[in-house]
Amino acid sequence: MRSRVTESQLIMKFRGKIVDVACLNHFARVVTTISKLTKTCVLRLTPDNLFFVLSGKVANGGVGMWCELSQANFFDEYQMEGVSSEDNEICLEVTPENLSRALKTVQSAKAVKVKLTKKHCVCLTIAAELVSIYLPPLKTMKNVVDRMKNLSNFLVMEANLNGEMNLKIETDLVSVTTHFKDLGNPPWGDDSSEDGGPSQSRDPEAMVQARVDIKKLQQFLVGQQVNPSKAMCNIVHERVVHLILLHEDVSLQYFIPAVA
Repeated sequence: MRSRVTESQLIMKFRGKIVDVACLNHFARVVTTISKLTKTCVLRLTPDNLFFVLSGKVANGGVGMWCELSQANFFDEYQMEGVSSEDNEICLEVTPENLSRALKTVQSAKAVKVKLTKKHCVCLTIAAELVSIYLPPLKTMKNVVDRMKNLSNFLVMEANLNGEMNLKIETDLVSVTTHFKDLGNPPWGDDSSEDGGPSQSRDPEAMVQARVDIKKLQQFLVGQQVNPSKAMCNIVHERVVHLILLHEDVSLQYFIPAVA
């Protein structure tokens, strides 16, 4: 979910992290309620609170709204810097419906991060725990998956920021894991900090995983004839596997939803 901010806000910084599922669900319900009341409003961030504000001209038939949340009741981590120490707050216009949709898509994630990003424009970004990694040779990967499909209907894909990826089959009768190392991680998958440097908040050896239908993965590997120059994978923890093939002027993306 992205919202524009003014040029004067370019020096502002905000980063929050919600780990507790109950807090995430509660926050999502609040935002959904607000989305039913207004299409747009102002999100005001201060060191201690978040405010959703709609300043309508009530006397002229408009509506007003004021919702105040204590950040400590929702966020496990909360850091912000306003324009100055004297004016330490951030205001930006948001579309509550977009924010609500973004929160719903990450409700089963282990952690959800909300931050201002400064790539093409300044945006408010909602992100679940994700790792991006380059894939091993697709022929090798296909051979592994072809053997594993005889053992189970589901396969666990997991990866970390050390360039390691595992393909795992786990059943009551058998447990099989194929390890790939030194694959490398695309630059956008390092959970970069605000100033473009690597984040220190994630253990590079910690795995992010998703359990998928093995037939859907096999279908992708059997059907691909692009012969890509680059093959990559984004794994959103327990949500989705996003496969990307790049070759000259061709870009093919394939999404496999995670299953419980």
